[in-house]
Amino acid sequence: MSTSSRFAVAVHILTLLASASEPLPSSLIAGSVGTNPALIRRLIGQLAEAGLVTSTMGSTGGSALARPAERITLLDVFRAVETTALIALHQSAPNPACMVGREITGALRLVADRAQSAMDITLAEITIAGMLADVEHAAQRRKR
Repeated sequence: MSTSSRFAVAVHILTLLASASEPLPSSLIAGSVGTNPALIRRLIGQLAEAGLVTSTMGSTGGSALARPAERITLLDVFRAVETTALIALHQSAPNPACMVGREITGALRLVADRAQSAMDITLAEITIAGMLADVEHAAQRRKR
């Protein structure tokens, strides 16, 4: 059972694009993220499909935000790149002859729904512009 880093990498990509004045190639983005360009291109494809990024091909090509950073929320990003819910329920059916086995899925579903809702509300309040401001603020503090 592992946790995906797609969301964190996608936020990194979009924040980097928000800081740029021109489209960035996947090799430059990969250098910032610390991964290979193929992974970046795959995530950029998902972000483009969600309408968050545009890309141009060729030697002078690259990716850019499809809309202002103030209009891209972290919830938009999460929905674009993550395919599973925050909390997954049992892979196989628990034993219905056991009281806990019979009732745990329903009880967990309520908790999972509440947790997902809380996360969605939080992510909807934060934009890529806000992330860039946080990064720039942290960079300024580091210079001191």
